[in-house]
Amino acid sequence: MNLSILDGLDSEGLREYIRSLLWQFRLVDAFWFLKTEEEHGLASAELLNERVWTKVGELGARDILKRFGPFTPGPEGVLAAYQLFPWSLMVDYRVERTNGELIVSVPQCPAQEGRRKHGLGPYVCKYMHLAEFQAFVKVIDPSVRVECLFAPPDEHPTDCDCKWRFYAEKA
Repeated sequence: MNLSILDGLDSEGLREYIRSLLWQFRLVDAFWFLKTEEEHGLASAELLNERVWTKVGELGARDILKRFGPFTPGPEGVLAAYQLFPWSLMVDYRVERTNGELIVSVPQCPAQEGRRKHGLGPYVCKYMHLAEFQAFVKVIDPSVRVECLFAPPDEHPTDCDCKWRFYAEKA
């Protein structure tokens, strides 16, 4: 990988470059899903998405642990690692802390919002994100558990697309 082109960028230039990369990641993810849905149907796209994101969660966590770890044990350490996951920068996660647990919610999911904007129905993302989060957590701290409180296809309030609970398993 040749990153020498970045040497001439100042910190604002590097931030803009990162914004561009993240936008392009989102484009690839969105169009991969949409084209798979067109060719093979929504159910197949959802299943393949789950398989892909399980692996992305695992490999992303491994890379983050190698480059930036170790992390504090428990849900807070998992959150610190996940905040370094490039995909987390694209979503407005809200975090509530209560009794050593984290409740993570997404008021407006970019993927679901994009589907709404283009007249498409929601897609089932619950199992994909559960698999992604579990794979990520397993690498960073296997004692942490993830529970989906709600995510599509579940009913949810209009001001929140999904909500998750991260907690340490009691010994």
